[in-house]
Amino acid sequence: MRKRGLWGWGFALAALCVLAVTPAIAADKVYINGIDANFPPFAFVDKNGVPDGFDVKALDWIAKDQGFRVKHQPMDWDGIVPSLKAKKIDIVASGMSITAERKKEVAFTTPYWRIRQVLVAKKDSKITPEKALADGNKIGVQRGTSEAKWMEENLIKKGGKKFELVQYDSAPLAMEDVINGRIVAAAMDDAPALDAAKRKPVKVIGTFGMPDEEFGYAIRKEDTEFYKKVNEGLKKLMKSPYWAELKKNYIDKK
Repeated sequence: MRKRGLWGWGFALAALCVLAVTPAIAADKVYINGIDANFPPFAFVDKNGVPDGFDVKALDWIAKDQGFRVKHQPMDWDGIVPSLKAKKIDIVASGMSITAERKKEVAFTTPYWRIRQVLVAKKDSKITPEKALADGNKIGVQRGTSEAKWMEENLIKKGGKKFELVQYDSAPLAMEDVINGRIVAAAMDDAPALDAAKRKPVKVIGTFGMPDEEFGYAIRKEDTEFYKKVNEGLKKLMKSPYWAELKKNYIDKK
């Protein structure tokens, strides 16, 4: 009887230990944020190999406020939504445009930034958007972006334009080819375009007809509790003084 009693107490004690440890295990979960490693000022990897940018710091603040841990993982942008759905990452907080097509695949938070798509050319160029999109010209764009899809569908297929759309792994790579004269212009979001114009011999020459878009954070549709935390945290952040500080440090920085 004693042996059986001791065994019973041991089993009960082990069960209590499991119950005590389980919440800690859940609390130790690290949510992975998939980022574009070359999309300043919203997301990038600095010279020391550390993820940085407006969205990186914003999500760090949200994680601290909502009590979860986050790690920022650079990913190939053209496969980032499939990676999210395959659970290789848990969130995309990296300047992602909210589009009707993406909304079929993922859940988006409250929009936090409004953008317009622009063309960037050499600083000393006199080219206009109309001339840039002329037959035979080469226009750079980052693959997997909403602007790449929109230009292909609306300007080339439907609009009959005959410029060549050259796709790159990142907008900065396209910008380098603008500077080197390999392409006449590059299409991208206005925030990174204006950011680049502060540091490189390029300028924004105008828009090309694409409607304005908004950025949001993308999360799997089934992750409802995580979505609520992120969305609530984002709303709080946008009302906090730190939001203005982020804009000053990353968007409005001279």
